[in-house]
Formats: sequence, C-alpha cells, structure tokens
Amino acid sequence: MLHNMTTEPEQQIGVGVQDAFQRLWTPHRMAYIQGENKPTGPEAGDGCPFCFIPAKSDEDGLIVARGKSVYAVLNLYPYNGGHLMIVPFRHVADYTDLDAAETAELADLTKRAMVALRTASGAHGFNIGLNQGAAAGAGIAAHLHQHIVPRWGGDTNFMPVIGHTKVLPQLLADTRAMLAQAWPMD
Repeated sequence: MLHNMTTEPEQQIGVGVQDAFQRLWTPHRMAYIQGENKPTGPEAGDGCPFCFIPAKSDEDGLIVARGKSVYAVLNLYPYNGGHLMIVPFRHVADYTDLDAAETAELADLTKRAMVALRTASGAHGFNIGLNQGAAAGAGIAAHLHQHIVPRWGGDTNFMPVIGHTKVLPQLLADTRAMLAQAWPMD
C-alpha cells in the first residue's frame, strides 16, 4: 500500500483510535528486534556473530579491514549508510578487559575508518561509541564492539526533527549534581 502523501491523516481502520501521529514504518528492523543473529549465551561458542564473521571472506562477512587483534565490519542493522563497527577478534565483553595492543588497535582502526568514510562518502562528522552492557543498549553485550556512524550536515536524529521531542530521563540540574559528585579528584 502506498503511503498517503497528502496533508490529511490516513484513515487507519481497526488499529486503534486515530491520532495525530505519522508512522515511520521500518519493517527491516524487526529481524534485529526479534534477536536474529544474537548469541544464545555469553560464551564465544554460543552463536556470537562477531566470533564467526572473521571466518568468512571479507565480502561475505562485510568486513572492511582486518588488523592483528580487531576488525572493521559493516553493521547489518545500520543507523546510517556506512555504519561500521570495530570488533576485537577475541570474545571479550568489557572494554576494561582489552589488553594494551587490542586497545591501541581499536583506536587506530577507528581513525582509519573515519578517514575511509570521509574519503568514500564525504562524511561531515561521526557518532562513535561503545554501548557497554545490555543496560546501556548493547545489542550483543557479550562481545565488545565500537560503533562508528557517519553523519552529514542536515542529517539529524529523527526525534527532534519529526517529533519535535528530546528524550531526557532526568532534569539537567539533577544530572549535573550527580556528575559533579562522581567527578574524580586530581
């Protein structure tokens, strides 16, 4: 069914009470939500995709580059085109468990990924980060991976643009106080 591109809301029969919300349908994300390719447990042999991807060819595994201890791979469920992840070969869950060589190479491949994304796609900026643990949003918490999401001018998060909404779970004054109390002393 084609989306109604008029300014009048589309009639939605049988799906609840009509409201003023426009719907953004992304059915391709359902595979991720339902846990496709997620490990069944915390160990390397529990179906961890980050453990079996390196055994594939670069093309089949979507691997962009390989180092000695980490590799760069495209995200199967990207937030933006070119969304990369830097992943240690070793099955390790916590950033603090990386050894010095893994930490250095993770940083080096991150820099190289930024250069490659700027060269290939003209990326203006990046969102780079680790979702450390399931509570922090890691889809595969058992195997550490750093996201590198390219961004372009005018390419902003959909919540403020579409919903005119910012999602903040705490008052800024409370957040500031919490962080000031936890700030390490010299």
